[in-house]
Amino acid sequence: MVPSRAKRRAAASRPISKEARKITCSQVMSKAHALADTASVFDVVNAISEHDWDHIFIVDMESVPVGRIHAVDVLKIIARKTVNRDVAWMHATPATQLISHPPLTLRTSTPLLKAGALMLAHSLNQIAVVNNEGALVGVVGHVSLTRHLPRFIL
Repeated sequence: MVPSRAKRRAAASRPISKEARKITCSQVMSKAHALADTASVFDVVNAISEHDWDHIFIVDMESVPVGRIHAVDVLKIIARKTVNRDVAWMHATPATQLISHPPLTLRTSTPLLKAGALMLAHSLNQIAVVNNEGALVGVVGHVSLTRHLPRFIL
């Protein structure tokens, strides 16, 4: 009896799906955009606008991420009528005040598929990747997923 087309495809895809599960965050991560926790709102605005970044991580002295700031959140705060928009305010306000939630982090050994599932579950476009000491070493985002997973799906 000849196996059906669906069974042949399923059998052919099994080794590939195992390979997809072996890809880790450390293999595909990109450079993280980060500033020290001593940075001001002005530093964040300057870095985001100068480098055309959509987000920035705030890290402590050991490079451990303490928060993530998205450019849209900065714009919302500056655009509020209750905020004094002068440059002195931005220099005097610590960037850590822009952090609303601690960052979700993954280890370098975390499988890329798990990172993708977490991004979907938490509506994130990027997740911080940390080493065994908890220091920020990179990020995994939608770009990483779309570069590396389609070859296993198609």
